[in-house]
This record gives sequence, structure tokens and C-alpha cells, in this order.
Amino acid sequence: MNHICLYSSIFFLISVIGYTQTPAKFEPADGSCLVFIGQDLEATGGLDTYTNGYTDFFDTPAGITVYTNISPSDESFGYYNRGLDGLQTKANWGAGDCCAQCYLDDPTYKNTMISIGLSIVNHEKKIGKGQHDAYIKELGNWIKASKRPVFLRIGYEFDGHDWNHYNRKQYLKAWQRIHTLFSEMKVTNVAFVWQSKGTGSDQETLKDWYPGDDLVDWCAYSYFGNPDTEMLTFARKHNKPVFIAEASPTLQTDNLFFDTDLKKDIIAKRAWQQWFVPFFKTINDNKDVIKAFSYINTNWSEQAMWRINPTFQKVDSRLQVNPYISKKWKEEMARSRYLKASDSLSRKLKSND
Repeated sequence: MNHICLYSSIFFLISVIGYTQTPAKFEPADGSCLVFIGQDLEATGGLDTYTNGYTDFFDTPAGITVYTNISPSDESFGYYNRGLDGLQTKANWGAGDCCAQCYLDDPTYKNTMISIGLSIVNHEKKIGKGQHDAYIKELGNWIKASKRPVFLRIGYEFDGHDWNHYNRKQYLKAWQRIHTLFSEMKVTNVAFVWQSKGTGSDQETLKDWYPGDDLVDWCAYSYFGNPDTEMLTFARKHNKPVFIAEASPTLQTDNLFFDTDLKKDIIAKRAWQQWFVPFFKTINDNKDVIKAFSYINTNWSEQAMWRINPTFQKVDSRLQVNPYISKKWKEEMARSRYLKASDSLSRKLKSND
């Protein structure tokens, strides 16, 4: 068979049976999208002592977003890190109470996955050199013991230079070190998620900061103001699914501050049209690549970390505080493509064990 006939035959087969790439770790079937909620105990609710959060008003989500760190001795709003804070015990560094283990111990969340934002600010060099291996191994053992699908966002928002100021070379070495140790420990229930801040980084910048196809399972980005077409483009190039790992409505007013207090009816209706509608349009227009999102369901304005932050100091993104928003959210979530917690959820995901 000559080359022309061979290429024609291949093209015909692809057009008939379709091209399907190998699914990534924990990637749901085509067209489905995992629903995560974050990012503190009050925000998620559904727990004995946290009873006014998302899960107290809506279906239990497929996943919960939590945070921890390998930044021992660093300080945040009067809280001094010990390392892996908020993982096995409760911690609050200015952004609400955090405790990953609390979800594992509560029957409400027996079928939920965990998304961990792992901060390594100021410590990426030590991690890369192996000086923090004990923390990495402790985290790996916790993930293994959880027996849940865990999405690990190492050094999330790596390009948020104003607040994370990562060194690129050391960041990549730290990522490699964590991945290597987890492989040696046979931590199989983890997906490695590479998350950008969501705006301002072009294809060349993303390429420079990318750990590599063999070290990354999912690409991710934060969605606050505008959709990030750069990450979507990059993910498609590398055949990776996308996780919108942090999302919360922010609306800019004439004085350049953001007022998105969903308790206010006028603002809530405007927020739905100007933020929620474009957000879901982004998800639905990119079904081929966006396979998960995490909504931040919190009152930012009451948390110490955000009270003086011009972007979030006037934001209350809790869906349950406004009947109009709640109704609209439930209508959207009723679509079959959005996956929530269920006994059958794990069977809908690619395990790659």
C-alpha cells in the first residue's frame, strides 16, 4: 500500500471510530464533570459542628477542596506552620478552619474525593534537595491510608508571583522530588495536578513552568474574573484534562473594588448573569477538556486573610444565602453531566492503578 492510500485509510478509520486518548488518572467519562466544593469547614458544612455550609443545602459534592503546606515555621496572620497543617488536625491560617481528616471521618463524605492544595512557598529549594522528605512521606502515607481518590495540587498557582514568588528551577525540582518519593512509596490513589493562577501566563510561560507530561496528570487553573483560554490551549496540546481548581464570583465596580455579596438580591442577580452564566458556558463549551471544577462557597469578607484584600474583601460567595442563586444553581446541577458523591462514583473514573 502506498503512503497516500495508507494515510487515507488511517483518516477513514479515525473519522469512523473516533480518536480516543488514554484517560488521565481519575478522569470521568467524556462529557462528565466532577463537582468539588471548598475551601474550609464552614464553607462545605455537612459536619457535626459545621452545619450551615454547602452540603447542608445541596447534594454532597463529588469532592472537597482542602489545603496544607510544606512550609514549616512560616507565619500567616498570626498562625505559625508546623508543616502539613490542616491535614490530620484542624488549623486556621487566616482563611477559615481547615481539616482534611474531618471529611474522611464523617459519614456524610464517605463517597467524596479530596483535592489538596499543597503550598510549598519559601521551601521549594529544601524540598528539591530532600530536606523535607519526612513531610512528603507523611503526606504520602496519609493519602494511601485515605483510600480515596486524591488530587494533589503541588505549589498551586505557581505563576502567582505576587503572592507565591516561586523560583522556577527550584519549583520544578520540588515537584520531581515529591513525584519520585510517591512513586517509590507506591502511592497509587493520587493524581498530580498542575495549577496556574488563571490569567497573564502565555504558552511560552506555561511551557517553561511545566513539570512534564510524565509528571502531570491534570492541568488546572483558577477562575475568578475571566476564563483562561491559555491553559485550555496548553492542556489540549498535552492531552491533559483540566480542573478549574478554584472558582468564585468577583464583579468589578466603577471604583475598581469587587462587590459580590450574594446576600444582596440585586448583586446576586447581576452575579448570575455576569459571572455564573459565563462560567458554566466555559465549562460546557469545553467538555472535551474541562472535567472538574471546584466552587469556593465561603464568606471571604469575614476571613482575616481577605478582609483587606481589594479583590475579595467584599465577596460573600455562599450559594445558600440567596434564594435566586440557590434555585439557579440547583437547576444547573440537575444536569446529568455533573457528578456528585454516590456509591457508584468511583466506577465512573479512570483509576490507572
